[in-house]
Amino acid sequence: MTHYSIGQLARLTGLSTRTIRFYSDSGLIPVAGRTVGGFRTYDVDGLARLKLVRTLRDLGVDLPTAQRVLAREVSVAEVARTHAEAIDAQLRTLRLRRAVLRVVARNGEVEMVHEMARLSEDERQAILDDFFDEVFGGLDLDPDFRDRMRSVRVELPDDPTPEQLEAWIELANLVRDQDFRASIRQMSVRHQEMRAEGADLSGGGAEQMEAFQHAMGAARAALDAGIAPTSDEGRRIVAEVNERWSRVVGVPVGPELTRQLEQFGDPRAERYWMLLATINGWPPVPDTSAERKWLAEAGRQARTRQSR
Repeated sequence: MTHYSIGQLARLTGLSTRTIRFYSDSGLIPVAGRTVGGFRTYDVDGLARLKLVRTLRDLGVDLPTAQRVLAREVSVAEVARTHAEAIDAQLRTLRLRRAVLRVVARNGEVEMVHEMARLSEDERQAILDDFFDEVFGGLDLDPDFRDRMRSVRVELPDDPTPEQLEAWIELANLVRDQDFRASIRQMSVRHQEMRAEGADLSGGGAEQMEAFQHAMGAARAALDAGIAPTSDEGRRIVAEVNERWSRVVGVPVGPELTRQLEQFGDPRAERYWMLLATINGWPPVPDTSAERKWLAEAGRQARTRQSR
């Protein structure tokens, strides 16, 4: 039968003689015999046990658990599964910390970023629910529209990217901003008025969506063509856009239509959906800020010219 000295085990396993002696003293590796000089020797089984302990320790398994594996109180598969799950949890925590640190490195705010990142799913949703309670509360809105808006959930991953974490912080600040709440409340009041006037808003206003897309498309085409909003062509385009909106909302072109379009055109409402898309991993929501700016300037120029 082959016997190994501690020195030979050290060469075969890459462990130090001190570590092997400690494992031996702990009973992990039984002594198979003694040399004439009284030095401990170990057999093939001892070598195999030592290699297994080394592997488990390299994988981060603690010594008591390794002892249980050697005693066959628990299988290697069970230990591996449990340890893998523990590592998964640690990785999620580390990735969250990394995201927090990267966001902090960008904006310098430590406590707020850390606290916002640690909120539970229910706590995050409560912030959104409180927003809708205020902007929808007491109004007779179309039930389908209201329920659809309120059904959207904030689904920040356990290990968000810095971009997702930044989007969540921006969204939380946005929906708690009183000026934004007042703006969305005004939109909701107008929604109630339009519903009372008989408008079908159950689908979120399909005609309004088409008019919006037409307006954004016209503005984008103007931007791409280099048409200035102060030009005659710019005024013609915005006049066409306003005529379409007038037919959709049933309001003549003029100050009242302008007021309604400005009220419904708060760019922060679009930003709300852009942030949610980033947080939840949805397809990106197009940024139409440039198109909105062009239309707003063209509209101002047209009104200024009319007032002269």
